[in-house]
Amino acid sequence: MIPGGGQPNMQQLLQQAQKMQQDLAAAQEELARAEVQGQAGGGLVQATVTGAGELRALVIDPKAVDPEDTETLADLVVAAVQAATENAQALQQEKLGPLAQGLGGGSGIPGLPF
Repeated sequence: MIPGGGQPNMQQLLQQAQKMQQDLAAAQEELARAEVQGQAGGGLVQATVTGAGELRALVIDPKAVDPEDTETLADLVVAAVQAATENAQALQQEKLGPLAQGLGGGSGIPGLPF
C-alpha cells in the first residue's frame, strides 16, 4: 500500500528522475572523453573513436599504401573505422544500458542509441 491514499510520492519520483538524469549526463560525458580503437589488416590500419562515436585518429602503416591499389587501402580504412565504431557502441551499451533500464528499458528514449 502506498502512503497518502495510493498516490506515489511525487517529490521522491522527481528526485529519482533528477538523479537518473544526472547519472545519464555523467555517463554521456564519460563516453565523450573515452577513446576506443579498431583495426584492420592485422593492424595495418588503426582507427580511434570516442565512446560517442567521433573519429579522433587514423593511423596507416606505410606497408598498407600501394599507389596501384588504393581500393584495398580504402577498404582497410573503412573496416578499421567500423571496428572502432562497434567498440564504441559496446562501450555505450556498457555505460548507458543500466541507466536506460532504470528509465524503462531504453526503448523510445530520445538520445539513446539503443
